[in-house]
Amino acid sequence: MKKQFLFRLSFLAVFAVLLCFLYLTYQTHGNLNFALQIRGRKLIAFILVSIAVSFATVTFQTMTQNHFLTPNILGYDSLYVVIQTLLFFFIGGVTMLSQETLSMFFANILLMTLVSLLLSKFLLKRSQNNLFLLLMIGMILGTLFSSLSTFLQVLMDPNEYDLLQGRLFASFGNINGNHLIWATVIIVLGAALLMKLSPYLDVLHLGNDQATNLGIQVSRFQTLLFALISLLTGTATALVGPITFLGFIAANISYQLTKTYLHRWLFLTSTLIGIILLVGGQFLVEQVFALNATLSVVIEFVGGIYFVGKIVHERKKTA
Repeated sequence: MKKQFLFRLSFLAVFAVLLCFLYLTYQTHGNLNFALQIRGRKLIAFILVSIAVSFATVTFQTMTQNHFLTPNILGYDSLYVVIQTLLFFFIGGVTMLSQETLSMFFANILLMTLVSLLLSKFLLKRSQNNLFLLLMIGMILGTLFSSLSTFLQVLMDPNEYDLLQGRLFASFGNINGNHLIWATVIIVLGAALLMKLSPYLDVLHLGNDQATNLGIQVSRFQTLLFALISLLTGTATALVGPITFLGFIAANISYQLTKTYLHRWLFLTSTLIGIILLVGGQFLVEQVFALNATLSVVIEFVGGIYFVGKIVHERKKTA
């Protein structure tokens, strides 16, 4: 079983590297340096988003003991949309697009992280560590943010609304280099800390009671995990926009391939799968669909099909 697992992991790593090489060099038409400058920045973003989303989703699913849930259930996507809508509504679309400042990037990350942290800290304390109550409140707040965004978008000037739509879907086309540098620092540090905490996550997977008996202060540990999940998800969302199903696909495929609950291997496997999905999807969008579709649409479509298929499969198993 160990040899089979190492073979699968090696295959994923080699396939991811070859796919990245193909994406960087395919049809450069002799302008390799120019193509590397454009595609290289996208590739770095693909890797960063894969790391952030995969680490956050696997950790979140371990906390909730549910492989169907992702951090987006806490309303990250809706919070990002309402923040962008408020900014475009009060500041203006032209001003927002012409001033892609670093402070705005950090403000998006800070707001998404603080809201989720305050939510988790307050509710977990009030509800005696009832995690599912937190999830329900997160869903309600997500609906509230979505309704507020829709209300403001109805009142917006049509031209402003058109400019806003370009910010509400995941886009790897125009990534600010300064944003990419800081996102690299944040995501690498967050992922490294989660990797260091992976033995404790292995214990937490046994359940809260068992983790408490084995010496883990579950409440504090969950607060720390929420902080890291919020930071990783918020950074990835602020960098490229919301991608709902990427983490769900990568995490669940990694469970099936690894057949283990050791988080250091789950983190690595799901990250490789995320890279394959993003790089392969972008290659199809650019070279096959001739940019007539967006990567986020492809990921959401595949993820929706996979989500429904997994639900049907689980129902048949329990029937």
